[in-house]
Order: sequence, then C-alpha cells, then structure tokens
Amino acid sequence: MRTQNKQQAYFLRYLSLIPVIAVLAISVAFSTWAIFNYFFPDLLFHPMP
Repeated sequence: MRTQNKQQAYFLRYLSLIPVIAVLAISVAFSTWAIFNYFFPDLLFHPMP
C-alpha cells in the first residue's frame, strides 16, 4: 500500500506541473513569433515567391 500512495503523490505532483509546462511552452512560442514578426513583419503574411 505504501508504494501505491507514493505513486499517487508523484502522479498528483506531475499533474500539477502540466499547467506550468503549458504556460511556459505558450510563452516561448508567442515570444519567438513576436520577435520574428518584429524583425520580418511581412514575411509571415506575405512570403516571398
């Protein structure tokens, strides 16, 4: 029974990390997009042929 309680605790800790990882991933993706759009404003919407 002890190992099951430990596994539950680790699983709950893992679930609590998912929102943190999601926020970090979205922040990194948006920051990358914003920086790229700052330096190359037209390439995202009007790519060169």
